[in-house]
Amino acid sequence: MLALRPRAILLTLFTLLMGTSLDLRAEDKDCLGCHGQAGMTKQAPDGKEISLFVDAKKFGASIHGGNGCESCHADVDLASHPGTPVKPAACVTCHEKADASYNASHHAIAKRAGKAGAASCGDCHGKHDITPMTDPASPLLRSKVEDTCGTCHTQQMQDYKASTHGAAMAKGVHEAPTCTDCHGEHVITGLKPSQSTMAAANVCAKCHGDARFNAKFDNPANRISSFYQSYHGLAAKLGDKSAANCASCHGAHKILPSSDPESQVNQANLVKTCGKCHAGSNDKFITGKIHTDYEDTSTLGARINHWVRRIYIVLIVLTIVAMGGHNLLDWFKKIRRIYKDRGRTVLRMKLGQRIQHGCFALSFIILALTGFALKYPDSWVGAIFGANEAIRRLVHRIAAVVMMGASAYHILYVAFTREGRKVLADIFPKPQDALDALRNLLHLVRKDSPRPKFARFTYAEKAEYWALVWGTAVMAVTGLLIWFKIFFSAWFPRWIVDIATTIHLYEAILATLAIIVWHFYFVIFDPEVYPVNLTFLDGRTTPEHYEHEHGLDEHPEVIDPKKGSEETGH
Repeated sequence: MLALRPRAILLTLFTLLMGTSLDLRAEDKDCLGCHGQAGMTKQAPDGKEISLFVDAKKFGASIHGGNGCESCHADVDLASHPGTPVKPAACVTCHEKADASYNASHHAIAKRAGKAGAASCGDCHGKHDITPMTDPASPLLRSKVEDTCGTCHTQQMQDYKASTHGAAMAKGVHEAPTCTDCHGEHVITGLKPSQSTMAAANVCAKCHGDARFNAKFDNPANRISSFYQSYHGLAAKLGDKSAANCASCHGAHKILPSSDPESQVNQANLVKTCGKCHAGSNDKFITGKIHTDYEDTSTLGARINHWVRRIYIVLIVLTIVAMGGHNLLDWFKKIRRIYKDRGRTVLRMKLGQRIQHGCFALSFIILALTGFALKYPDSWVGAIFGANEAIRRLVHRIAAVVMMGASAYHILYVAFTREGRKVLADIFPKPQDALDALRNLLHLVRKDSPRPKFARFTYAEKAEYWALVWGTAVMAVTGLLIWFKIFFSAWFPRWIVDIATTIHLYEAILATLAIIVWHFYFVIFDPEVYPVNLTFLDGRTTPEHYEHEHGLDEHPEVIDPKKGSEETGH
């Protein structure tokens, strides 16, 4: 964005609209009294002659024509000029962002290192004759960019003009890439072989990964995806900077169709191209496919590879389904045996508690799956619900309503029922829980440290319960803010919703990982309950297990194994 003064903006717009030269100010005419002389030069410290000539007509018609000379040369002291040296124009005065970007580029680094000829602002944009990039006379007009860069990068310019990209640009194809599309405009960092393969591939992906672009120009639609599936692409994803990128095979500037005899990927040149990385490449080696395309059946080898893949997919599915089916039958058989065990006489959870637990568990699982599917639609979780975002959102919100409803019921349960108040009193944290946690940790790491005894709820169960209370409240509040953002935006700043979205995501990640790592261990992976603790299903456990886990509970509730009813016993 040009930072021009109001007068300069008006004069500039007048020039662009009317196609006339600006009337120079009196001060500028004074400057041009000397600098308007075509032969005016000075000698630089290195002995090079520098032109000080300013074409009044071009300057008046330039984008800066209404600014005045002193806007760029603010250090000029007319009383002592020309005796006092004048510093080069400081573009940063108006163009701070562009200057910051330029200072991070290869050009600026080379200039600071004292490299002769390193490009500065004026080398690309011009000096006193700067015009908008859309002006046919601008050196930065899209069709002229290669010539501007070619002033210094001669060989690269010649290669580009000979390439398929340069030929397309010469024909007026607007989508054809030019120097700045690949290298950037101000932050010109270059793309060297030592840089990330992914970075180089992503540059090409801007065009060749775009479906509309490929359809318009009849390009293969899978060139980027097939590269990422190849050895080179997979190695790049793992951070291997030596893996070949697009330019390694196709070239950087002189990119030609494979049918062109000069192309690096022409059949006659592949041994040499591949040999840059793969010493000893031969005619047989180069017949392999670089872009992985399992649907290709153009050659005998490709057809065989295509059918081998299909056969293996069928084989894998049948084998794993058979193995999984066998193990599921075995697992259910063992679960039924445990479920029917008459020795499980201690009632750990009553029916109402089990229903509450079931509502929370089912809604949590659905919320986690649909939530991550909404956030990461291209992941395997997203694939579970298909491509319909509306279905994911609807199911997610239904599960949220179920969880909030279960939460409301649980609040009423612990507040207004004797059984609920007893649960709340037993599960409320106490100082003894901290001591139990420390003593149990010592037991886990030391052979001679005894395991502490616990009451109705252990410190681990209490921590999990109150974490659930906190997490449910946070997720409910932030979820409602996101769901009804239009309504809440009328009462709160819009950034409240943005913060709620962030909290909602990371609280979900924390809760999901906690359930997997903490809760699933105690109810599934703990060797003493494996393959699963069935208390959530029928509420029961064995007296031995209850004594081991809750030995300080003096009044466990037991069931008559003959009647199968729930009754109190001591």
